[in-house]
Amino acid sequence: MSRQMDANAAVIASLVSDCSRAAMLTALLDGRFHPASELASMAGIKPQTASFHLAKMIEADVITMEKQGRHRYYGIRNQEVAHVMETLLSIAPPVPIKSLQQHNEDKKIRYARTCYDHLAGRVGVQVTEALLRMELMEDVGETYQITEQGEAFFTAFHIDLVETHKKRRAYILKCLDWSERRHHLAGALGNALLEKMLEKGWLERLPKTRAIQVTAAGTIGFQETFGIDVDMKHLV
Repeated sequence: MSRQMDANAAVIASLVSDCSRAAMLTALLDGRFHPASELASMAGIKPQTASFHLAKMIEADVITMEKQGRHRYYGIRNQEVAHVMETLLSIAPPVPIKSLQQHNEDKKIRYARTCYDHLAGRVGVQVTEALLRMELMEDVGETYQITEQGEAFFTAFHIDLVETHKKRRAYILKCLDWSERRHHLAGALGNALLEKMLEKGWLERLPKTRAIQVTAAGTIGFQETFGIDVDMKHLV
């Protein structure tokens, strides 16, 4: 881990020591921008309290704010912050489940979710392990490396590897999945893969949550393309 990431981890760890800030940061891991009122509702706090915490997180440079007319929207600063957040969640004690609604939401989140801008959860890990098993990627320690077979596969999957590589961010990252305690694919390639699966209609985003739903077409697609069974009944 770089010095910069070490520093970010220390700052973020300090911020998430407060339950309300932790809840808002976790909600922002869906990679979308949210108004303060929505984040307050997700954290179970008053809007004024949420605004105070959001100001602290902006000051710490872990979130960003964008104005649209009179409205303000907040999002995670970048992939590095999201990566540190996911790692911290992997070593944090589980949040107590106090209702059936919380139980159902937790099950969906663990099954498939966005981790900033890539696929995570059981399905994300299954896809990553399939890519390794099919020798489309290699585990080279701190990251993954695409093989020649992998280049052909991703091209056939209609992912432009040249354009993906040009993005001003890490090309491939290993991200420790907090619910699976195993790694999933992140970085620009992880994002491109998620976006292509959404485009194909294999996955659907759900409102007000970072849980992702696998469609009937997706169940078939994952089986035929990666040889994995992602039927929720068989995974959780």
